[in-house]
Amino acid sequence: MVVLAHGIGGVEGLPLDGELVLQTGGVVVLVSFLAVALLWKHPRFTGPVTGRPLPAALDSPGLRRVLQAATLAVATAIVGYGFAGPQDPDANPAPRALYVLLWVGLVPASLVFGPVWRVLNPLRLLHRLAAAALRRSANGTAPLSGRLGYWPAALGLLVFVWLELVAPGRDRPDVVSAFLLGYAVLHTVAALRFGERWFDRADAFETYSALTGALAPIGRLADGRIGLRNPFRGLAAVPVAPGLVGFVAVWWGSTVFDGLSGWVGWQALGLPAVLDTLVLIGLVLLVAGLYRAATGPLAGPLVTTLVPIAAGYTIAHYLTLLLVEGPRGLAQLGGAQLGAVTAVPAPGVVAGVQIAAVLVGHVVAVVAAHDRSVALLPEHRRLADQVPLVLLMVAYTMAGLFLLVLS
Repeated sequence: MVVLAHGIGGVEGLPLDGELVLQTGGVVVLVSFLAVALLWKHPRFTGPVTGRPLPAALDSPGLRRVLQAATLAVATAIVGYGFAGPQDPDANPAPRALYVLLWVGLVPASLVFGPVWRVLNPLRLLHRLAAAALRRSANGTAPLSGRLGYWPAALGLLVFVWLELVAPGRDRPDVVSAFLLGYAVLHTVAALRFGERWFDRADAFETYSALTGALAPIGRLADGRIGLRNPFRGLAAVPVAPGLVGFVAVWWGSTVFDGLSGWVGWQALGLPAVLDTLVLIGLVLLVAGLYRAATGPLAGPLVTTLVPIAAGYTIAHYLTLLLVEGPRGLAQLGGAQLGAVTAVPAPGVVAGVQIAAVLVGHVVAVVAAHDRSVALLPEHRRLADQVPLVLLMVAYTMAGLFLLVLS
């Protein structure tokens, strides 16, 4: 069941050698930067997010309540069965529900439909039920400091990825259920004090979905309605707050650690959990440090331009995991017994999609970063000040492709 903590397969089935793949990736990012630097003189994605509104029924409070109630019922059943059911992961849906359907599945779902976890989040309904039972206001009893920002979400994400990638017994259903129960209690208690706005930036999974969903063609327009919009405008509209750099660093750094720890050579080392933990934290700090060194005072305004990189590599790294274990997880939730491993498409096809996801993510990031820089920097500094960030993106591209080749 360790397979649930790592992607399956790499690009070895692709009819191209690894060195050529790495070189191509670096060239693609550099060429895309030169193209936008020469042709892109004015910001195009700033200002209000406009688009075509969708039917209001899709954004009705009643629909959200129904979806949250259904998700809460499923989550309660998963937690209960995780404690009381068999502790074999192949006979208990809890590990696949958390590590595959939620963690991995949120990225493609959010890329298509927007920040779906905000709509489905059962903790929002649980908080309202607890507030009603205690006869307390859903708005909380204390103000939530803006200086807190995304730091609770970043810390929550770090705890989750440590559980997923490092913790002994992480594939045990009762361990998964204990995490989910503790997570629910902690956030419900915090929301009783600070109100429902707590979930906007403190819930790791909601922040994860919201950042990914900023790239979706469906999202919130400037007038508050849900509609079809330009994904680049959605990304530019993400509010900057303390801790956002930290959250993205945990996301990207942990995915890099997952790729590294999935390498046969790394596994042969047999490092204890303490050392794995230190490497995980070290990679997160390295990602954050390199990014801040490359962007300086623009670290906050530019950080969301790294989201396409993180999303692209997440899809690439976990693609086969989702293809194989996703259907198995759904079958378990439906009460079916697991049979043979689901067939995976031809290795060349999978590898091609993986490489495309990495490269598309980086090109989108380059375009978004240039547009943001044009809006923020004086004309005489626009090109020179972008070079460190572009070089960092090239390094990220090479690292991402190398880890795919390595696996």
